[in-house]
Amino acid sequence: MARAGRLSEPVERVRSVGPVPLVRIELVADETERTPSREGFLRVRRLRLRTVWPDGSVSREFRYDVVDRHALDAVVVALHAREGDERFVLLRSALRPPLALQGERAPGASPVLWELPAGLVEPDERMRGEEGLRACAERECAEETGLRVAADAFEPVGPPFYLTPGVFAERVFPFAAELAEGHVETPTSDGSVVEEGARCVLVPLREALAACADGRIADAKTEVVLRRLAARWARGEGS
Repeated sequence: MARAGRLSEPVERVRSVGPVPLVRIELVADETERTPSREGFLRVRRLRLRTVWPDGSVSREFRYDVVDRHALDAVVVALHAREGDERFVLLRSALRPPLALQGERAPGASPVLWELPAGLVEPDERMRGEEGLRACAERECAEETGLRVAADAFEPVGPPFYLTPGVFAERVFPFAAELAEGHVETPTSDGSVVEEGARCVLVPLREALAACADGRIADAKTEVVLRRLAARWARGEGS
């Protein structure tokens, strides 16, 4: 057994995180059953693939299922406000039916999570780069909270990240904007049942982080963005 603090091969000790290997994935065949895209929100693609390694060698073929949808990317939005020296962040309750349908993992657990507002980036928004992403953040805030925040008020909170790269290529683009007194309306919603009855609350950032630590906030993207914001403010950066 290796001594404490020592790792044996093939683990390599490095000083910094460098670039990943330049690996390619080749599509050998798409064996997905053809289903009209209008039938359902998500589509499972059943593929045969092979890996081409940096030295040019090729792996044996393997089967892999991936999830696809018309809009792969999403934004997540941290709306925040200040009261004296206290920072507050807006959380929204979100109905997540899979948590109920697979409730045997946690019997009696609610299928509702506290999350930061978030939503899909439509293809036309994605084509406009960061301008389109900010426009998406503005639209999602109106839909999910009723708060009218101008697109140019949103600032990126670090680079995009992946949540479930083993099955889904969704990238999440994090943004933040400070709330000021302004026009508030009823959330426009997207018209779906899962958007009905949502509740929005402003809570101290320290309480939100404590809720992430003890599991009351179990949404990964929410925790990632809240911790990025907290680190940024601790360094004296941002508003």
